[in-house]
Amino acid sequence: MILLGLIGFPLEHSLSPRIHQAALDYAPLEGSYELFPIAPDNLSELKILLERLRVGEISGLNVTIPHKQTVIPLLDDLTAEARAIGAVNTISCRDGKLIGANTDAPGFLADLQQAFARKPWELADQKNALVLGAGGAARAVVSALLSDGWQVAIAARRPEQAEALAAEVSSGKTAVSVAALQPASLRALSADLTLLVNTTPLGMFPRVDACPWPQGLALPPQAAVYDLVYNPRETQLVRNARTAGLPACGGLGMLLEQAALSFKIWTNCSVPRSVWAAAVEDL
Repeated sequence: MILLGLIGFPLEHSLSPRIHQAALDYAPLEGSYELFPIAPDNLSELKILLERLRVGEISGLNVTIPHKQTVIPLLDDLTAEARAIGAVNTISCRDGKLIGANTDAPGFLADLQQAFARKPWELADQKNALVLGAGGAARAVVSALLSDGWQVAIAARRPEQAEALAAEVSSGKTAVSVAALQPASLRALSADLTLLVNTTPLGMFPRVDACPWPQGLALPPQAAVYDLVYNPRETQLVRNARTAGLPACGGLGMLLEQAALSFKIWTNCSVPRSVWAAAVEDL
């Protein structure tokens, strides 16, 4: 009997049980996928849950906000990608050792290529992206974009967090810049942007009216808009972008791509994307 699950807080919005159950049924593997809501300051409960994975009571865990970085000191090892990103979204146990991986980065890049029929960056001399947020999800997105040859800027409500992330991921060849999350700074960047990515939880259920882009500020006129939030399927940011005539999508495709990669790590089973997509087609 396989037991998989998701660590995070809050988790009421999560579609992971639905999509992973579809994968288990397709495999077919007897098992279930459960939610493990753990508050940000509850380190003891996090340790207990990880010990259940270590002893085999749990077969694999996903990690989401706010634990993608918190969990790292509690693990025995990280994959090269997770170490480079500095965030974990998938944990497995091998020979009694807890291994942290990150499937967000490849999942994001895979869906970015599939999500847009019209890709503004293909018509531009340079691929310029602005990432909103500087948490665990932002780390994966920034790392993925840099690996794909993008110029990246970060804007976050906590400037010191954005500065720290930029310093960590910048290299001798590519420097990540930081912009203030204020209309004047964002307006100055907008003209050259070909991609805007929201990695914050703003707009997520139940606060569906929230939007990470400043109210009254026009969206970048030549950019595609990608919002990692997938519940609701059309966030306020995505709705605003489409109203402005911009190509825009939510994060459901990324959720499916990273989930398929996590499932392969835990079970060594490859499940067709059509199975994952069918699990959420009624949403």
